Amino acid sequence: MHSTEMSSWVNCLAQGQNDRFVPCQLGDSIQQPFRDVTGQIVDALWLITPITDHFLGFRLLVLIRIFPHVLQVILMLTKLFDFNLNSVTESSLWRSTDYGTTYQKLNEKVGAKTILSYLYVSPNNKRKIMLLTDLEVESSLLISSDEGATYQKYRLSFYILSLLFHPEQEDWILAYSHDQKLYSSVEFGRRWQLVHERVAPNRFYWSKTGLDKEPGLIHLETIISEGQALYVTCKLQNCTEANKGKPFPGYIDPNSLVVQDEYVFVQVSTGGRPIYYVSAKREVFTPMKLPKYTLPKDLHVISTDENRVVAAVQEWNQNDTYNLYVSETGGVFYTLALENVVSSMGHEGNVMIDLYEVAGIKGMFLANKKMDNVVKTYITYNRGRDWRLLQAPAADLRGNSIRCELPYCSLHLHLHVSANPYTSGNIESKDSAPGIIVASGSIGAELTTSNVSMFITSDAGNTWRQIFDEEYSVLYLDQGGALVAIRHTPLPIRHLWMSFDEGRQWNKYSFTMSPLFVDGLLGEPGEETLIMTIFGHVSHRSEWQLVKIDFRSIFNRRCTEGDYQTWHLHNRGEPCIMGVKRIYRKLKPIARCVMGKTYSVTMTSEPCDCTEADFECDYGYDRRSDGKCTPAFWFLPSSMSRSCTTGTTFINSTGYRKVVSNNCTAGVIAEYTARRQHCPTQAPKGLHLVTSEGKLTATLGTNVTFLVFLEEGDGARTSIMVDFGDGHALTYSNVSSIENGVKHVYKAVGIYRVTATAENSLGSESVVLYLHVTCQLEYIHLSAPFVAVKSKEVNLTAVLWPSQVGTVTYIWWFGNNTEPIITLEGSVACTFSREGVNTVTVQVSAGNAILQDRKTIAVHEYFRSHLLAFSSNLDDHNPDVAEWRLDISRVIKNSMVKLSEILLSALNQNLVQFTLRPGVQVTVYAAHLSAAPLVDTSENHSGSAMLMLLSVVVLGLAIFVVYKFKRYSAHDILLHTPRPKFTIPDI
Repeated sequence: MHSTEMSSWVNCLAQGQNDRFVPCQLGDSIQQPFRDVTGQIVDALWLITPITDHFLGFRLLVLIRIFPHVLQVILMLTKLFDFNLNSVTESSLWRSTDYGTTYQKLNEKVGAKTILSYLYVSPNNKRKIMLLTDLEVESSLLISSDEGATYQKYRLSFYILSLLFHPEQEDWILAYSHDQKLYSSVEFGRRWQLVHERVAPNRFYWSKTGLDKEPGLIHLETIISEGQALYVTCKLQNCTEANKGKPFPGYIDPNSLVVQDEYVFVQVSTGGRPIYYVSAKREVFTPMKLPKYTLPKDLHVISTDENRVVAAVQEWNQNDTYNLYVSETGGVFYTLALENVVSSMGHEGNVMIDLYEVAGIKGMFLANKKMDNVVKTYITYNRGRDWRLLQAPAADLRGNSIRCELPYCSLHLHLHVSANPYTSGNIESKDSAPGIIVASGSIGAELTTSNVSMFITSDAGNTWRQIFDEEYSVLYLDQGGALVAIRHTPLPIRHLWMSFDEGRQWNKYSFTMSPLFVDGLLGEPGEETLIMTIFGHVSHRSEWQLVKIDFRSIFNRRCTEGDYQTWHLHNRGEPCIMGVKRIYRKLKPIARCVMGKTYSVTMTSEPCDCTEADFECDYGYDRRSDGKCTPAFWFLPSSMSRSCTTGTTFINSTGYRKVVSNNCTAGVIAEYTARRQHCPTQAPKGLHLVTSEGKLTATLGTNVTFLVFLEEGDGARTSIMVDFGDGHALTYSNVSSIENGVKHVYKAVGIYRVTATAENSLGSESVVLYLHVTCQLEYIHLSAPFVAVKSKEVNLTAVLWPSQVGTVTYIWWFGNNTEPIITLEGSVACTFSREGVNTVTVQVSAGNAILQDRKTIAVHEYFRSHLLAFSSNLDDHNPDVAEWRLDISRVIKNSMVKLSEILLSALNQNLVQFTLRPGVQVTVYAAHLSAAPLVDTSENHSGSAMLMLLSVVVLGLAIFVVYKFKRYSAHDILLHTPRPKFTIPDI
């Protein structure tokens, strides 16, 4: 499918007689909404939206609109996806400078054969545009500084996976590549510089003005190993080891770094349990304190606005729900806000929490809670301090009364927000229309996915009205002064509905002569739009149809002061919400006028006297059924911060804390506010000792950082002594002097008893940590006899190199036994009850390494052994390689087999010889005769020697040859023990 001229795509409509829309002049504007491509708010959109063509492929569309001064520019990128090739084979770039009246095709300016993939607009300068080429074809950038009129092409030496624009500097960009490298540009992509390698995907952040010391600072997570990462900060153009910052002392868990507003979060797992740390305003990291027995399996930061953290925590006994916790301004101490909030998995494997923050009204949230396998919708007006069910509408669409009494029956809403800007989600609210919420849901004892209807509230959730008995997409027009709804259906439609009175009455309009499969709605950027575009297709074989609707002719005048009224925000009649009375100016439902782009929401507020409702329970306190906050069973109210120093003061909680952003005054504020008290002298209590990595193992010769924490006591007057368990110890005058940890290097493998002792004039406390210092196991050798007597005990020994590697587990496998023997010692004794060849395997587990060796043992009723020696000329030709020794053994054995009947006589007469090489004859002779040894221990021969074992069996003489040729390498001797022996199987 080839791109056609843009004019053939546009079916422009305007209002005609009898509330019908008729074709308007071709070339009227096509409005497109904005959407950020990097997670930032910009007046731009890129999104691939398919047009189905079952035979040719997908027609893909990317739209951009920029707003420089008066000129209206629209950029449109189309792409053709070929089903047969499974790739994009063609793209076209279109540009309009007259608000969609005409379009110019720019393929020649960007390269006729260039396939474009993504389109970006600088969030700080809409004149600057960046295009990325398809990575499967080439890696290039096309840059425009004149609103997309002309482009310059720049080749890249890497493939861009994602971009992050600086929130203030228009030319600063971070690019993440396919090979985990992070690049930076200060010239809007014209030149790039490598910042860091092995960077975790989506774990890099720009600095924030007022919090970070430098505007060009980058926060990033670097990958160290499969289970370890580091949080580092780097300068934009000079990220060297010398100027790297490491705000967190030690390793963190992979993919755990989150930098959001004034907070930084990391996670460190210790003993299989995660510990979450937070830094507020770039200060020292502190463990996040959830209620003691929360025991989280998973944690997600939901929001950090208004100087507090909202976190969703999945606890040890939860599977498909999360609990909501809220913090104080420091982000350290958390209290429970709502239990068992429903969760689901997103399309990209991300966790979706059924929590919706209502736009336009601070502190208002909706959440779906699951209890006894029933899901209900709850609402809060004070940031989670109090929740209640939604009152169902009093009547249905036809005016029939609805019998629905709380708490047995209520209104329940679907809270999923669409990630696709072309379609609305299940719920919608706007900052420009405070109090208006449109959502799909159901009425009854629980939330259901059947019999879904559409509901609206215009008084911030106090009362609701049913507006449709099916699901609809709703678009806000003119700052919420009008609403447009289009039915959600897979069938073609040609009608839409409009309301000018906050959804009380709806009028039906036709927007096309032929029914259209609607793929989505596009509104003018911003909520003041009076123009919308419906795009879809007439049939599965047709191309896109863009239907532009201009609502400006519906409104015959601009709104005046008389068209507005005051509206008091309330919660079931209670006007004081978050400590203030809020009064909004809103358009009267009967007014039919244009508010326009100059309209802004006005709100006046008046503080209220503080009541108990303005305070939530402090950390360590639970709310009882009567609303009072009392200490949890695990919490000691007398405990205080470890930073409390004698002679200074601390904040002693009353069990309550004021809800963050609550602006109440006077009233009971003195009674409920925490009191400042003098720090008493206190003995140290709650001493903790951990390694910075949270592990109980360390590698020999590396720096180990110990972290010491004191929960209670005068930190400034409490000395700390750390005894490393190897004869070394350090003493510090106070706790604050070791905030960055204590470093130590161990020089020998072993298990060390590390002790930290805190002491002041009132007492002391100690804590012990057992640290396993190990080194890498390189090689093991199983020392075993080559022949054994039936039912007689033999010893097996596993020899390690290095000999000391730390804690080791030995796993022994005998023959075909399915159950191994596990020991902590390197030697075992065993007996063999049957004759024949037996296999013994030993596996050695040390740290993360598991090595093994295997030997075969011949078992007989009786055997004799002879030690053989060789003429000295053999050593002159020994290259000291294993293959040589095997070949020599084979030749010797063949020579001996030929003389087996007169073997001993021949050996005594020096008749056994073999040719090593032309002119070199080696003689084999009997060194001495003795009882058959299980392991050769002879020291009688300085040259090469061999142990020959003779066993009388039923079928005749069996020969087992064990060679011990002299080696020149001391390393091999150490590896295999002083007398290594190898078995050559009988031929």
